[in-house]
Amino acid sequence: MFLAQSANSRRWALVAGAAVTAGVLLTGCSGGGTSSSSASGSSDTINYALPANFTPNWILPVGTAAHLNTNNSSISQSLWEPLIAYDGSTGKVGWNKDNSLATAADFAADSKSVSITLGDRHWSDGKPITSRDVEFWFNLVKANKADWASYSPGKAPDNWTSLKAVDDTHFTITFDRAYNQQWMLANELSMIRPMPQHVWDKTSDSGTVSDLDRNAADAKKVWAYLNDAAKKISGYATDPLWKTVSGPYTIKSFTTAGKVQLTANAKYDGGGKANIKNVNLLPFTTTDAEENALRAGTVDYGYINATNLSQESSFAAKGYALKPWSGWAITYMPYNFNNPAMGAVFKQLYARQAIQMSVDQTTLSKVVFNGTAVSTYGPIPQGQSSSFVSSEQKNNPYPFSTAKAKQLLTGHGWTEQDGTMVCTAPGTGDNQCGDGVGKGTKFRMQVLSQSGSTVTDNMMSALQSSFAKTGIDFSIKTAPVNSVLSQAGQCKADQAGCKWQLSFFGTAGSWYFPAYPSGDSLFATGGGSNFGSYSNSAVDKLVTQTTTSSSDEAVQKYSAALAKDLPVVWLPEPDYQVSVVKKGLSGFAQDSLANFHPAMWKWTTK
Repeated sequence: MFLAQSANSRRWALVAGAAVTAGVLLTGCSGGGTSSSSASGSSDTINYALPANFTPNWILPVGTAAHLNTNNSSISQSLWEPLIAYDGSTGKVGWNKDNSLATAADFAADSKSVSITLGDRHWSDGKPITSRDVEFWFNLVKANKADWASYSPGKAPDNWTSLKAVDDTHFTITFDRAYNQQWMLANELSMIRPMPQHVWDKTSDSGTVSDLDRNAADAKKVWAYLNDAAKKISGYATDPLWKTVSGPYTIKSFTTAGKVQLTANAKYDGGGKANIKNVNLLPFTTTDAEENALRAGTVDYGYINATNLSQESSFAAKGYALKPWSGWAITYMPYNFNNPAMGAVFKQLYARQAIQMSVDQTTLSKVVFNGTAVSTYGPIPQGQSSSFVSSEQKNNPYPFSTAKAKQLLTGHGWTEQDGTMVCTAPGTGDNQCGDGVGKGTKFRMQVLSQSGSTVTDNMMSALQSSFAKTGIDFSIKTAPVNSVLSQAGQCKADQAGCKWQLSFFGTAGSWYFPAYPSGDSLFATGGGSNFGSYSNSAVDKLVTQTTTSSSDEAVQKYSAALAKDLPVVWLPEPDYQVSVVKKGLSGFAQDSLANFHPAMWKWTTK
């Protein structure tokens, strides 16, 4: 998630953080290719530890909901550079032109269109990168928007009335109205991923490359072909389809277990050339396994749990430095408002208030995260200062109190029986349970949560204990993050896949925003990453205002509304990870948008 938004991911969208546990490197890290049993040991190689259980599983530069983890996005952007790379790799979030295909984006005076200039760039097979490659992406996304994870109704590509090529290196996108230029650049234009039309515009392995994507029906066939190919992870390093790239790296190997080897693209002609030739991205099943690898010196760039900060001196003695990686993000558990058993309960604001009042964010931040997390009370990141957060969100409209939470439930028709609240007064009047909540309904809810993380397990256990004091039965089911993502999507009550009630993508599985933290993808009705199908027409209007108004007041109103309406269970936002970096590795800032940028890494000493 996350869960990363920047749909850049949209990162999630979801963004994967780091957390995990157990065993030694040989059991915790899996995958083929170059052995990781010893440190990289050379100036042209680096071993990077991927977050535990956040296994890379997608290569296509357009994502679907089941593939929203930030590792996929970071790897993909190393192969196919974005039109406009918007990131925090230099220490400040902005347009990173070194790793972008566009050199300029000039908005019209009325903010209803933008003219974009491409650099003099080439694909790795020598063919020039042109406006046609952008048009190819646009046509595919437009014809298949319902399957694109970054899609929100009314937003891109719906609000782009046309994309017209002027020549090979210039094109213009026209909008359906005037938009906030900051939002359009950071949140929409940054999603454009020029793709090699001359290689990918076909419907089968033996298909002839043509202009298929100009026709909507054929664009669906091209989309299906590319997505089917992207499901074959074992073929990423050998399938000719993935050999034509624009980025600083190419794939050397990619295993189904998640081990990825990148090697520098010798034909790269952009400004963000790789400093280190070979990059080994190592998967781990647990944080303990990854920490063992650090202690053994087999990882150059890894992480530890926040609970192990007291061990900083021992890592320093082994040649490492600890560098907390903070993020522009929020953390939460989505409700499934369409769940047939609990959806009606979740739709009652008083019920969501009782749940939120049972979450002791201050203690969770202190005890579970060792002080490396900040409380979050609404949809705008609070770990970094900004002008976007409303006073309502800052001041926490629902302070922790299980006693008041219990009173809220009993005042709405619930009675505690054997430790669990039961609806004894159904109906829609005062002091009744609310529309759709039947007599005898028990306040029992289950979360589908990330497995493999001691930190996550500790937080879930703490929540379980706290909810119990309110009379809420909270059970926990665990699965790897990719499985949680695939099982916890938008659904209708009568669908088999709508049985999930709450989902949690991990204590570092947060939603990472672009520079402008609008909620069109997350909380607008039908938003591409609105996992729980939250819908509020008043909020939809506020979301629209955040994208069209140039005033921060619009975002502040949106912040206040969702702090009060509770579309999700707000939880503490931890650092993305506490990084442990081999001394001598430099050349980059840890991106607050949660991408990693291997081309920027460089050894100053080794």
